[in-house]
Amino acid sequence: MSAPHPAPAAADGVHSLARLIERAERVLARLEVFLPGPLAAPDWTASTAFRYRRRANGSPVLEPVRQVARIGFDDLVEVGPQKERLLRNTEQFVHGRPANNALLTGARGTGKSSLVKACLTAYASEGLRLIEVDKADLVDLPDIVDCVSSRPERFIVFCDDLSFDEGEPGYKALKSILDGSVSAAGHNLLVYATSNRRHLLPEYMKENLSYRHTEDGEVHPGEVVEEKISLSERFGLWVSFYPFSQDEYLAIAAQWMRSLGATDEHIAAARAECLVWALERGSRSGRVAYQYAQDWAGRRSGGSA
Repeated sequence: MSAPHPAPAAADGVHSLARLIERAERVLARLEVFLPGPLAAPDWTASTAFRYRRRANGSPVLEPVRQVARIGFDDLVEVGPQKERLLRNTEQFVHGRPANNALLTGARGTGKSSLVKACLTAYASEGLRLIEVDKADLVDLPDIVDCVSSRPERFIVFCDDLSFDEGEPGYKALKSILDGSVSAAGHNLLVYATSNRRHLLPEYMKENLSYRHTEDGEVHPGEVVEEKISLSERFGLWVSFYPFSQDEYLAIAAQWMRSLGATDEHIAAARAECLVWALERGSRSGRVAYQYAQDWAGRRSGGSA
């Protein structure tokens, strides 16, 4: 006796389901092109510095920096104590000894970012690598940690001009990685951040009302203030920078001018002009001194100086 054939309605249902699944798979295959994928390791031999970015479709990528800024420690003057502290910490890290995450704070244009770049210049040949991350992408910091955890190199995650507004998600991600999370940063990664303010969240006058005064005269900050200073405290090394005096500004300008071919006679002749340059910009920062040296060298090479 032959087996009964499936009813036509049941067979049609099976075929319809198969076609539906096939169409769904084709749609998903097309969508995968637009969906963000996991962070893939870059070609680590392509550069000593990388930028963490997200493409238009949201996929994360570590892009090699093709033209890495070559700043040496000798190029940076009038920041001797700061240079010594960050250099020592970086050397400990590169050589596998205990080292701290670092927060560089203070006046704008005083060499905070340049000092981090100088560390890369000094130790790139010994395996130091730098990954620049914008504060908006700090929520992905655990993925970066996982990506580099098995590498033999030493990585500095560099966050320039770091500060947060209330409720920004990167704040908690950075706070967790620095200290207090199940996901540790790993033995081969440190965070170096620069900021114009030591406390990385905005502070308001009304928050002073939350301070408590004890009977023995001590003053204790309230919970709001404690939360705002807790992120800064998670950086083991604080390096502070201060506005330059007139003599320090002139010394920095002279250093940059010498690197661009100026003689002592050129520097002495340019003193008054260099001061006017700073006066017009309302700042005697190292950045302004460098900009003057660039302008002086450009005019001289064109025959107008």
